[in-house]
Amino acid sequence: MCAALVVYFLLLGRSGVMLIASGTPVAIALGIGVLILPVIGAWAMVATLRAGFAHQRLARLAVEAGMELDVSQLPRTPSGRIQRDAADALFDSVRAELEADPDNWLRWYRLARAYDYAGDRGRARETMRKAVALQAES
Repeated sequence: MCAALVVYFLLLGRSGVMLIASGTPVAIALGIGVLILPVIGAWAMVATLRAGFAHQRLARLAVEAGMELDVSQLPRTPSGRIQRDAADALFDSVRAELEADPDNWLRWYRLARAYDYAGDRGRARETMRKAVALQAES
């Protein structure tokens, strides 16, 4: 997917340069706008990749520490998702762990995973960022 995005960015950049080269004021303005899009896209792609690698590193460290959440025995819906009641109970227990040890990045990592299992992706991302920051400090 990243390779396809890079090709797309190159083609978009080429179009921007062609618009600027045409020399007309409107085309130049459009060309500059088109050149900005690949820059924003590349930034988003790099930021996403960096976050993914950081999350993957935390997952590996959590497994090595024996702290990864075990959800293998939780009841699931026919689609494979963890049932809401079980995910909520898991979340409550993990949140209690965090309250007892709030400066431990592993607890924040586990809470992020619990948010994800409970279906709250926004809070999961926010909490995972906190876990990454705490782990980087330690």
